[in-house]
Amino acid sequence: MPASISNYRIVPMDEHQAAAICEWRYDPPYNIYGWLPWEQMKALEVEFGSPTLRQEQYVAVLDEENKLTGFAQYFPMIGVTRLGLGMHPERCGHGKGSDFVRAIAEEAQRRNPKNEIDLEVLTWNGRAIRAYKAAGFELTDTYERQTPDGKKPFFCMVYRPEHQTQVL
Repeated sequence: MPASISNYRIVPMDEHQAAAICEWRYDPPYNIYGWLPWEQMKALEVEFGSPTLRQEQYVAVLDEENKLTGFAQYFPMIGVTRLGLGMHPERCGHGKGSDFVRAIAEEAQRRNPKNEIDLEVLTWNGRAIRAYKAAGFELTDTYERQTPDGKKPFFCMVYRPEHQTQVL
């Protein structure tokens, strides 16, 4: 039985939270998931640096103590909600990822119950893939996609909570 997701609260992302996320630093090879400095994000109005995009697509994920644990993006597509997400680097690798991801996916279902929910993940990111599978995502496709470092192989994973696996 999956653990309760009530430990996470999903709220609209404010500017203070967005700036804090830009300060997160991940150890290699996960450092590719870092963001530009906040002032640059705002100036360029990219991703959550854009007030409109932040309001329409981004949320902050808070823990039981109301501390910023991560973020999610609910990217709308026709019939699909594509998730983008990130967990605070100090919380990664401690077995909490599947509950974190499940909370984000369930919020996506609540927002658009008719939409399929999916996400993309680099094929080398076994830590994330294990968390996604444990949260109920299933690998459905493999393809290459352009990144700032050139073309890279990605998996597409679709949320099917009836297929949740146990984390080993």
